[in-house]
Amino acid sequence: MAHLDRVFRSNLKLRHLQLLVALDEFRHLGRTAEFMAVSQPAVSRMLSEVESMLGLALFARSVRGTEPTDAGAAVVRFARGVLAQYERTRDEIDAAASGAAGKTRVGAMAVALPVLLARAVHALKLRSARATVLIEEGDLTHLLPKLRLGELDLFVGRLEPGYAAPDLHAEALFEEPMVVVAAPGSDVAGRSAPGWADLAALPCVMPPPWASLRVKLEQQFHLRGLQPSSDLMETSSYLSTLTFIRERNAVGFLAKSAARSFESQGLCRILDVPLELALPPVGIITMREARLPATSAQLIECLKGAATALMADAANSAGSPAPE
Repeated sequence: MAHLDRVFRSNLKLRHLQLLVALDEFRHLGRTAEFMAVSQPAVSRMLSEVESMLGLALFARSVRGTEPTDAGAAVVRFARGVLAQYERTRDEIDAAASGAAGKTRVGAMAVALPVLLARAVHALKLRSARATVLIEEGDLTHLLPKLRLGELDLFVGRLEPGYAAPDLHAEALFEEPMVVVAAPGSDVAGRSAPGWADLAALPCVMPPPWASLRVKLEQQFHLRGLQPSSDLMETSSYLSTLTFIRERNAVGFLAKSAARSFESQGLCRILDVPLELALPPVGIITMREARLPATSAQLIECLKGAATALMADAANSAGSPAPE
């Protein structure tokens, strides 16, 4: 234990950590060498040097490439965390030296991107046009590990209760229902009261099979004695959904605020089909003990302001008073 502690504190260099992360990403010595702009023998030597220092085999080599061992996976997680903190500190120093506003790294689900996050980033840019916002789109399964490693500062999306954990701080912003959409010029969009039988007869864009929303949508068909369409496209991307409803005369499902924005741009038509889903709220997740960069804290303020405006819009469109 003392030997490993000494290696981690004193012997490992930034270049070693970059090598380990690159090997984990590419799983191939040759591609890692290209990425790091060194020769393949140099990559092999560096890896052997790190393994010798630690006294551990970190990657198993084979004709198919490299695969991290259990010890290697642990060291890679350490390397990713250190590099993420290094990049954050470097950005903060650069921002202070140049007078820029800094950088925030955001993981976002599709439900948050087109309206909520777009409005929040706009508000942030009004405060400081030089603030940089890095956005990585994905789901909780993909983004939460990056948040825990320090590669992201915050997550914006649906707060699925199954992902709650003591190290995470979650804050709900607003409820976001789903609606059914189709292409503006499609037959189903021209009907005054399309029903679920109409949806089942058309190609359909659904969330991926592992998404909790997919199960809930399929239940909507089954509750009405119908089978979902067998002509399926599966995606969590709103861009893909808009593409397929246009190109394949399909129906799809979008968050209401996003669908209203896309409809105003002529990209889709919201169908008057009842869609009663119990969905978790949209909100923000951060690491409970992490110190947020100033730009990230400002973006969170902007997200809260954008959420308040969205709730007011929803209340006005429903003909009820806006929340104070």
